[in-house]
Amino acid sequence: MVLRNWLQDGLLLSTGNKWTQRRKILTPAFHFNILKDFLAIFSEETDKVLEKLSKSCSEVIDIVPIISEFALITINETAMGTKLDPKDEQQKAYLDAVHDIEDVVRHRGNRPWLFPNWIYMFTSAYRKEKRILKVLHDFTKSVITKRMEDYKKSPEEQIQDNNDDDIFMGNRKKRLAMLDILLQANRDGEQINYEGICEEVDTFMFEGHDTTATALSFCLMLLANHSEIQDKVYEEIKSVFGEDTGKPSYQDLQKMDYLERCIKESLRLYPSVHFISRLVDEDTVLTSGFVIPKGLDVHIPIVEIHGNPEVYPNPEKFDPDRFSPENSRNRHPYAYIPFSAGPRNCIGQRFAMLEMKTLLIGILDRFKILPVDTPDTIVLKADLILKTRDGIKIKFIPRR
Repeated sequence: MVLRNWLQDGLLLSTGNKWTQRRKILTPAFHFNILKDFLAIFSEETDKVLEKLSKSCSEVIDIVPIISEFALITINETAMGTKLDPKDEQQKAYLDAVHDIEDVVRHRGNRPWLFPNWIYMFTSAYRKEKRILKVLHDFTKSVITKRMEDYKKSPEEQIQDNNDDDIFMGNRKKRLAMLDILLQANRDGEQINYEGICEEVDTFMFEGHDTTATALSFCLMLLANHSEIQDKVYEEIKSVFGEDTGKPSYQDLQKMDYLERCIKESLRLYPSVHFISRLVDEDTVLTSGFVIPKGLDVHIPIVEIHGNPEVYPNPEKFDPDRFSPENSRNRHPYAYIPFSAGPRNCIGQRFAMLEMKTLLIGILDRFKILPVDTPDTIVLKADLILKTRDGIKIKFIPRR
């Protein structure tokens, strides 16, 4: 309920036939053949992050704003097909607004008496939310408008503007982005109007950048605090790429098994989405004999599931080998759900894994990372996304 004003009826909150139709429309946007064509963008934006870090070597750096900008630019240029200018004030305002809206949502979510809209609309929190939502919705509408304008251009103009190799979509030549698929579905009459496109763009702009940025930040902190594990990842990078990582290919990224284990273990300890909810559609009997009645909303605390000592001995320890084939072979599939599970699992999880691997390879190949913040010193904030109160600070030392 508290997210409805922001994300409205996008894929995260929609139900029934509407959700089924939207998921069907969006699924092709995350096919691995499409994702492979985004790797060049991941690499390009990774190089920009490395350049920023190089300018502050050996200094204490809060990586959260740097990684958040990387993730926002990446989701725009891939899923939305639109380039962002890092110096753009509207982009900075959007990032600030995402932070502010989470505070408002938490404020309302902790006060059940504010759930009824007829009460909430008379509060100062409601007036603040309206101001923030204008920033958020204006930003996503500007992304949609720009893409619609690009679509009207001739193929030659699009190639000149993008300066890249595009993919044929229908009889027009352009990169096949998620937003393109939504616009095409609208033109083809597939039950999605302009408001529906706005809902999905709002949803993916938030989920596609904030969750990934958080996951990357926590993973870097853990690697900084475990030099022996960081060294093993570096050795794997050298074994796969040699002395020049260049621009990792899809096949290269699939070979980074140990790095993937590190990412999975980081997401076990710090799942970006730390709880999910489900509506029970039939009476459900648990193994204990307890009956969850039909129609009940069930909240699933992912952090608690991932910290079950019966499944993960010494659960607070960062141990990537938990996800080796032999150690994970007999684990219940729902004992690890950082991307949710079942039919409503995260549609962009493969996108996120490729993006995270690309950036981590770039950083660890260039820098030795040293701890400043540790798991014991950070203060967690259980907002919509699991975050820290004061960012995450790390030192970066050039390897060569």
